[in-house]
Amino acid sequence: MGDKYPIISILGIRFNLANCLSVLLSAAIVFALVFFLSRKIALKPTKRQNVLEWMIDFTNGIVKSAMPGEEGKQFYLFAFVMFLFVFISNQFGLIFQMKVDEVVWLKSPTADPIITMSLAMIVLVLSHYFSIERLGFGNYLKSYIKPVGFFLPINIIEQFTNFLTLSLRLYGNIFAGEVLLNLLVKMAFSHGPATMLVTAPIQMVWQGFSVFIGSIQAFVFVTLSMVYISEKVEMED
Repeated sequence: MGDKYPIISILGIRFNLANCLSVLLSAAIVFALVFFLSRKIALKPTKRQNVLEWMIDFTNGIVKSAMPGEEGKQFYLFAFVMFLFVFISNQFGLIFQMKVDEVVWLKSPTADPIITMSLAMIVLVLSHYFSIERLGFGNYLKSYIKPVGFFLPINIIEQFTNFLTLSLRLYGNIFAGEVLLNLLVKMAFSHGPATMLVTAPIQMVWQGFSVFIGSIQAFVFVTLSMVYISEKVEMED
C-alpha cells in the first residue's frame, strides 16, 4: 500500500510504533471489556454477566471440540483471551485507524504479518511445551519418526506449514480488507461529492462484511490453534 510507519531503533533493534501502539490498545480494550462485564457477579446473572458467560461458554466449546477430555480444561482461559484479542485486533483498524501526514500510527494489529506470526509462534511453542511435559523429551522426539522413520522430514515440515498457514491466513484476510477499505476512502475523495455519494453505501456494506470476516477469522484462528495443540497433547506415548 506504500504506507509509512513510525520506526524507532533501540540497541539496534527496530520497532514499529504503529504495531506497538495498536497491540497495546487492543489488549487494553480486551481488559476493559472483561473488567466491565465481570463487575458485580451475582447468582442471578445480569445482562453483562450473561454476555461474559456466553463468551466463556463459546470459547470453552471451541476447546472441547478439539480436546473433549480433561486435558482441554487447562486451555479454557488461553482460548478465551486469544479469541478476544484476535477479534478486537481484527476490528481495531475499522474504528481507530489513524494516519498523520501520510504516517500510519494506528491500524489493525493483525494486518501485519509480524503480529500474526508472533501469535502463531505462541501457539506453536505452547503445543510443543505441553507435548514434552506430557510425553517426556524422549517420547516427544520419537513422535517425529511415527508411524515409520522416513516420515521424519514430513513431520518436521508439517510444523512449519502449520505455523505459516495459521499466521498468514489471518494476516491475508485482515490486510486485504483494510486495503480495499482504504481504496474506497481514496475513491470517495477523488472527484468530490459525486464519488462520495456513490462509495458511501459500498463502504458501509464492506465495513459490515469486514466485521463478519474478522469474527470468522478469530474463530478459525482459535479453532486451529486448539487443533494443533490437541495433536501434541493427546499424542499417544
